[in-house]
Amino acid sequence: MRGRLAGTGGLLRLALRRDRVLMAVWIGVVSLLVLSMPAALQSAYGTAAERARLPVTMNANGSLRALYGPVFGDSIGALSAWRGGVFAGLCAAVMSLVIVVRHTREEEESGRQEMLCAAMVGRAAPLTAALLAALFANALVAVLVAVGLAGRGAAGALALGAALGATGMVFAAVAVIAAQLTESARLAKGMAGAVLGAAFVLRASGDAGRAAGGSALTWASPLGWLENVRAFAAERWWVLGLFAAACLVLLVLAYVLAGRRDLGMSFFAARPGPARGRLGGPAALAWRLQRGSVLGWSAGFLAAGASFGAMTEGVAQLVGDNAKTREIIERMGGQAGVTDAFLAAMAGMLGMVAALYIVSSVLRLGGEESAQRAEPLLAAAVGRLRWAGGHLVIAFGGSALILALGGLGLGLGHGRDVGAAVGACLAQLPAVWVIGALAVLLHGALPRFAVAAWAVAGAALALGWVGPALGLPQAALDLSPFAHLPRLPGPGAVEWIPVATLTGLAAVLTGAGLASLRRRDLVG
Repeated sequence: MRGRLAGTGGLLRLALRRDRVLMAVWIGVVSLLVLSMPAALQSAYGTAAERARLPVTMNANGSLRALYGPVFGDSIGALSAWRGGVFAGLCAAVMSLVIVVRHTREEEESGRQEMLCAAMVGRAAPLTAALLAALFANALVAVLVAVGLAGRGAAGALALGAALGATGMVFAAVAVIAAQLTESARLAKGMAGAVLGAAFVLRASGDAGRAAGGSALTWASPLGWLENVRAFAAERWWVLGLFAAACLVLLVLAYVLAGRRDLGMSFFAARPGPARGRLGGPAALAWRLQRGSVLGWSAGFLAAGASFGAMTEGVAQLVGDNAKTREIIERMGGQAGVTDAFLAAMAGMLGMVAALYIVSSVLRLGGEESAQRAEPLLAAAVGRLRWAGGHLVIAFGGSALILALGGLGLGLGHGRDVGAAVGACLAQLPAVWVIGALAVLLHGALPRFAVAAWAVAGAALALGWVGPALGLPQAALDLSPFAHLPRLPGPGAVEWIPVATLTGLAAVLTGAGLASLRRRDLVG
């Protein structure tokens, strides 16, 4: 066994060094989602009476329970665990699967792992190093959350931190299995992401049906286990045993699968060519490569929009006569009425999430370069601009598609003016395109630092999501391009100057990025 693990320490140090920026950003985002909650909740619900009414109102609304989960207590700690727990768990899961796939299947796909394994590296060392890297990141999240919330109750803080770290490790184990089953990192991430999406749907469906988190559907999901730890509300420590058992079973299966395949191979082989249908050019090839992602994001936005729309009336009931909560929602939505402000805030939220899509789609160019799939194309009668343009059409056009579908779902869920809801979501496009254009510029001019585009999209999401609740000054909120867009739906004329300015800025940044791409050498 020692021989199979030879070189694990060196691979772990290499992984931590390569991912030091990526991990720092993810760990900061996950921790901030939870640690920002106490101040925001204390500001919104300043009295014990207001906090006592919140669980009653919240648990009576099925659509809000589906989004956030049930409330198990009225203390600031319990409300913080309710408000940030599920979303922090989602982010911890995404962080874990990204880290694991990056250091397993991506390394095999690029050929680097074969070179490493030719030296004194054991057969199980790369997989073990990837898991230890994910464990390190999740442990830091757990410690930061536990220390940051210790003043609200040491036991509750420890329970919430441990549950978040354990959630991340369960999906790290899922990602390891996905990396054994598929031949490409993209498919491995998609498979693990589909399991995560199914876990969220199971938890949401269970919580929508029962208020106490006791539905069988809730218990079928690791995200349901996270909320049923009940941090700061008579903690259920035994639920952590479910995470440990799931990790043990999944990791045993992963090591068994890894031992039964050759390096670079998988259990689900890629379909041999030629591809079905006609690939008439780079744009058609880009669509063939990214269509699964576009269709997945489209379905997710349609469902999310419908969920947000169905929540609208419940939000008005939840706010009631709480002036501070009304102020936060109106500040997020930029409208005077709670309903219009909430719809505008949700349209803005969909826009900020769409920025994550456009970054991932643009950076697919870097993946094609580093995997050396771009070079054979460019060796033929295909120019760099034509090749990159095919992917950018999918990136920029796909963002418009998913936002339109999100607006459609928002209008249908609310049951009112569908056209206004679609328009409100499409109004977010200039800011989304600015972030996508920045990714194009980074890829073209500084390909080694193109991953920084994720940090820009994440910062915009954080400013728009928790900035108003934390009472950040308007100057800080204005750092996000989304802060300069018209807030729709709502009364009043649309200001077109910011829209035109952001659209022009996106065009300039994209042009600069493409010009830089023409002049530099290919990566890899």
